[in-house]
Amino acid sequence: MSLRPSKGFTLVELMTAVAVIAILSAIAFPSFQGVLRSNRMAATSNQLIASLSLARSEAVKNTRGAGVCASTSGTSCDGADWAQGWMVWSDLNRNGTFDSGDAVLRYTEGRTDLIATPNQSLSIGFDARGRNRASEARDITLRPDSCGSQPLQRRLTVSPTGQVRLNKETCA
Repeated sequence: MSLRPSKGFTLVELMTAVAVIAILSAIAFPSFQGVLRSNRMAATSNQLIASLSLARSEAVKNTRGAGVCASTSGTSCDGADWAQGWMVWSDLNRNGTFDSGDAVLRYTEGRTDLIATPNQSLSIGFDARGRNRASEARDITLRPDSCGSQPLQRRLTVSPTGQVRLNKETCA
């Protein structure tokens, strides 16, 4: 037996540490995936709320109106699905729809792992007083494509007065 002090780890100690780390990561990884999905949904719904708020404040500021619509390119309201992206526009001619002369204020790219279902029309417009141009509330529902039974679904409701409400729901 040597009387010199040890200056490192033995192979058995190193393999034991690696095995413990592997077991802990295998336990933590599924929980971490749920946290990532939840954070992605929170970020996406916050982006959409920010876009709706920008449109509403721009409508009041320029006294002409503004709107948000589904868009794949950011140059026109050509999106059939809010998951492909959306854009905020200023309604310069006060007609409530996006035309070639209207200014695009913001474009947000869509997400491939997102499912969005608008219950009504693809465009949400605000008048000069910040009210929803539609006489009824408009809903947009966002959820990840692999949701399970977690409460990851978000329903954004734009009331007739222009207020945006967010409801967290369990995926259906």
